[in-house]
Amino acid sequence: MHLIYLHGFASSPKSSKAVFLRERLAAIGVRLHCPDLNQPEFATMTTTRMIEQVESLMDKLTPGPVALLGSSLGAFVAAHVAERNRERQASGAEVRTPVERLVMLAPALDFGRRGMTGLSVAELEAWREGGVLEIEHYGTGERVELCYDLYADAQRYDSFAIETMVPTLILQGSRDDIVDPAMVQRFAAGRSRVDLVLLADDHQLKTDLDRLWVEVTTFLGLPAASS
Repeated sequence: MHLIYLHGFASSPKSSKAVFLRERLAAIGVRLHCPDLNQPEFATMTTTRMIEQVESLMDKLTPGPVALLGSSLGAFVAAHVAERNRERQASGAEVRTPVERLVMLAPALDFGRRGMTGLSVAELEAWREGGVLEIEHYGTGERVELCYDLYADAQRYDSFAIETMVPTLILQGSRDDIVDPAMVQRFAAGRSRVDLVLLADDHQLKTDLDRLWVEVTTFLGLPAASS
């Protein structure tokens, strides 16, 4: 099974969780693909572009099942990649790399409804009129510009409209102040193939990485080697 990890907003394949999972998986002989969703330019990032990037990566893999792992906004993207993949299978199209498992860490499942947090109505309007917003990129520590297209494009994607999920594991922190745990619980409650594990943690889910590792590898049917 191919494993693909999608990092969060303003993050990178060098994030702490990406590095942790990549190193742990490498120790048991499993490769973790971590595309850089900032490319080719962070400013022009949209959900559609990220979905297409992941699909392009999947097209280059050898035929076989895929497990998508996503963090925060990356989990939002992963859910919609999986849905598009399922729709193609349902239509009878040949799918060389079917998505068969989904792992979502602190998933920003309402991003398509809510968009960017922390911005007032006036600030959103100023962003729309000006076309760009300056933010801090956590992965680089730099101030960078982001086009309004990210916010506008996200409205096309409603995670709650996805009815048929592939087997899915969600790990969500109960103290998360970025992604609302109650929203994630509502999403999981109506979907029989979604398993939700609430952790006593915040949005970063770094308090107990060993617990995260065991949950993920057990769900994926991999040996939970510690190193």
